[in-house]
Amino acid sequence: MNMARLTRALADPALLMRLKTRQLVLLAQLGSERNLGRAASAMAISQPAATKLLQQLEQTLGVSLFKRLARGMEPTASGAVLIRYARQLLSDFGMVRQEMQALRSGLRGTLRLGSVPGAVPGLLAPALVIYKQRHPRVAVSVGVDTSDVMLAQLGRGEVDLVLGRLTEGSHDDEFASVPLLGEAQVVVVRAGHPLLQEKKLALRDLVQWPWILQPPGSPQRSRFEAALREAGIHARLDIIESASTIVATALLEISDMAAVMPESLAAHYARLGVLQVLPLALPLRVPAIHLVTRRSRSLAPAAADFEQQMLEPLQPS
Repeated sequence: MNMARLTRALADPALLMRLKTRQLVLLAQLGSERNLGRAASAMAISQPAATKLLQQLEQTLGVSLFKRLARGMEPTASGAVLIRYARQLLSDFGMVRQEMQALRSGLRGTLRLGSVPGAVPGLLAPALVIYKQRHPRVAVSVGVDTSDVMLAQLGRGEVDLVLGRLTEGSHDDEFASVPLLGEAQVVVVRAGHPLLQEKKLALRDLVQWPWILQPPGSPQRSRFEAALREAGIHARLDIIESASTIVATALLEISDMAAVMPESLAAHYARLGVLQVLPLALPLRVPAIHLVTRRSRSLAPAAADFEQQMLEPLQPS
């Protein structure tokens, strides 16, 4: 009942005009702090003022947004919806300010990219070189992490586009995606690793060695563990977990650890003389890297130009 009422309220332009910016900022703070006093302090207002803002908001919408507990506050279902809306609105406003500042400083917008490590050598790096040649006044920022982390940031509006893979729980009605790069996964070790002396390797031969793997929830990690199970391997591996390629390569260089990498990323480090690929056909199928955007948000010009550039090779000639 309350959720339906909130949905109708948010669709009412006259009612939306009664919402105050400070109320939305308070909601975002309460979503993080779960404490009215701390949220008020973060906004540099008194707790009674914060209480009044929240009461007015609940009266305007006609729903209860928080459950008052002994040690804080817990959002109701309606409260969780409105917190998400408030965070999105504040994130979008922050992006607008950045674009305005960029225009004042002589730039032409900003571009915020998210990428999985495997997309960097073969997709992202070459694309950015061309993009900056075309658009030298665009300010570009790049975040690199696993697909699940990058998609969460995309959903919150913290990045404009993602080069990654849709994960379990991702929905087509939320994200639009276009496949760009499909490639094999390989096992890499340091130069001189004892495994490089083996003439014939099987997946079972690698179990005794320590590993550095991406965190649970990443497509690569999930499929690697599935490949072990399908091969009848149930041994507990000695694992360090990290999504950082820098951490992985640094550990691989000075130890006998092994890691799984996309073929293009492994080839990049092999050319630098840092790592070598084991002669093993890894029974691991990871989905292609996609260009992922949000369906509900139009891209700013700088991001739209990058999207168009990435899709140009896919257009019929």
